[in-house]
Amino acid sequence: MVETHRPRWTFRRPSVIPGFGISFGYTLTCLGLIVLLPLAGLVVKASGLGLSGIWDVATDPRVASALRISFGASALAALVASTFGFLVAWVLTRYRFPGRKLVDAAVDLPFALPTAVAGIALASLYAPDGLLGAPLARLGIQAAYTPLGIFIAMVFIGLPFAVRTVQPLIAEIDKEIEEASATLGATRFATLTRVVLPPLIPAVLTGFALAFARGVGEYGSIIFIAGNLPYVSEIAPLLIVIKLSEFDYGGAAAIATIMLGISFLTLLAINLIQAWSRRRFGYV
Repeated sequence: MVETHRPRWTFRRPSVIPGFGISFGYTLTCLGLIVLLPLAGLVVKASGLGLSGIWDVATDPRVASALRISFGASALAALVASTFGFLVAWVLTRYRFPGRKLVDAAVDLPFALPTAVAGIALASLYAPDGLLGAPLARLGIQAAYTPLGIFIAMVFIGLPFAVRTVQPLIAEIDKEIEEASATLGATRFATLTRVVLPPLIPAVLTGFALAFARGVGEYGSIIFIAGNLPYVSEIAPLLIVIKLSEFDYGGAAAIATIMLGISFLTLLAINLIQAWSRRRFGYV
């Protein structure tokens, strides 16, 4: 008897639902018109400067400082948002307490608030004479109009992504698995690291990627609390707006293209880590 092996990858897998060709073509058309075409236009606009011109823009001290602040603060904020987002999702899923639904709804507030409103609220709250800014000022910490304010704003807008990506998976984990682990003699730490966390790692990484991407591209909620001082608290999106106001469209496109390249490489790395974690822990 000859054993036939099913190919590991096929362009089209059998399905009882018809319309593969139409849906696939519609997907590619929408992706091309809405995502790829504008990005291609951006790259074409920046290519008018040539590689040397783009390099000159990238190595400009002010641009380099803005990029460093944007991506550095976004990565750190996404890490914090992912950590606390996991804790918030765990509490909301596993515990019942008065006001739980109110807290659960409050998680989505950064989604609903206009970015300018969020920025004004954060700037007022963390200003030197604000409700939280005044106690911090007495400790010698200035939040508003510094990179710390940028970090706070990015955590604020990134936390909902971290919570909502991991919350459904926490709800799917059967408590009996944790009880079985404890019955077999595993400590609480071992149960957490070997039973609970492995199936949640891809979702945590997805939340990190979403929070990071949102933080890199955020503008409205940051400029009010950042102070916007060149070389200190100026973010790259603001520098793009400044270039546009100066009619330097090539320079603005060059900065945007550099941000696009860095973001793409970062998200690609995160996706590769996700794929590795799925293969490593056996969760797909």
